[in-house]
Amino acid sequence: MNRYQQELEKRKETKLLRKLPIASDQIDFYSNDYLGFARSNELFANISKAHAHIEPKLSGSTGSRLLSGNSTYAESVEKSIAAFHGMASALIFSSGYNANVGLLSALGKKGITFISDELIHASMIDGIRLSIADKLKFKHNNLEDLEKKLTKVQGEKIVLVESIYSMDGDIAPLKDILELCRHHQAELIVDEAHAIGVFGETGEGMCSSLGIQNDVLASVVTFGKAMGIHGAAVLGEKWLKDYLINFSRSFIYSTAPPNHQLASIKCAYEYNEKSAASRAELQANIAHFIGQINGSSKQNWLKSESQIQSLIIPGNDQVIAAAKNLRESGFNILPIRSPSVPIGGERLRISLHSYNTTEEIDQLFSIINKWDQNN
Repeated sequence: MNRYQQELEKRKETKLLRKLPIASDQIDFYSNDYLGFARSNELFANISKAHAHIEPKLSGSTGSRLLSGNSTYAESVEKSIAAFHGMASALIFSSGYNANVGLLSALGKKGITFISDELIHASMIDGIRLSIADKLKFKHNNLEDLEKKLTKVQGEKIVLVESIYSMDGDIAPLKDILELCRHHQAELIVDEAHAIGVFGETGEGMCSSLGIQNDVLASVVTFGKAMGIHGAAVLGEKWLKDYLINFSRSFIYSTAPPNHQLASIKCAYEYNEKSAASRAELQANIAHFIGQINGSSKQNWLKSESQIQSLIIPGNDQVIAAAKNLRESGFNILPIRSPSVPIGGERLRISLHSYNTTEEIDQLFSIINKWDQNN
């Protein structure tokens, strides 16, 4: 048995071995399809129709954007994305992971310090690791600790946060963070992965809805969550786009998105603009869910005003058992185990959607409360 197989065996013994699940037809409280776009027959048809009209007819993009994969269509989609968010430019990446890795590894030069919230996404962490910048963490959403770190650092500094945190579901105090950045001559980058489509009058995300989109160095919007498709874009000034085209390795050396993906992005944005009813349904479900927590539950729920709600059940064995009990009752909710979260922070991560019903939410709480009483 080689060393890699030994590591796999250790994961099996500690019940941490990851396996690829097959999507089920159980009640969905686990996917990132917050607005139901991924399952929309109308959006699917719109994408197929748009793709059929793109010339020339290509199944693939034939190369990187800097080789043969660029097109007037790709650039027009980027312009429409930037306009929607009220920003100067957008650069499409193949995924949110590639966008964060490409952005931070390109910007993280010697003499720059990244100051990141301790709960930023793995893609941002990996982008920092691939850079040659110095790095510091501040306590999650803790303005006092952030100011301490900003005061400590001499030279150029860039603060890294998410607008909606993917695991805890809480909201970053972006205006206060931006004010601290201004006071300490620091730049701010915001990952909007879980905010786009959900927050803002037209789903424009937190930065644009707060009117600070042109005060940040960059924001990253990803399309695999509420937008229901795939890919991502880095938004910022025109110089930032030009810089990434020249220095972002995950952009330079990746095959360009094919026309079908570009059509998907364009159609998803168009579909999003007429999806106010779905956003309202999601917000109503969030309010109902929080009402259930406040009204009847004594469990350890993390405070969240977003579509991501987390119930802390310490211990990998315990959280796995809780998730199994829910699956047996017809609810698909996955356990989040350590080390993906700190020991003691194991949880059920519950994703709310516009298509969930109040009856499903009430039934979910009934099952959780019963399980809690028996364990």
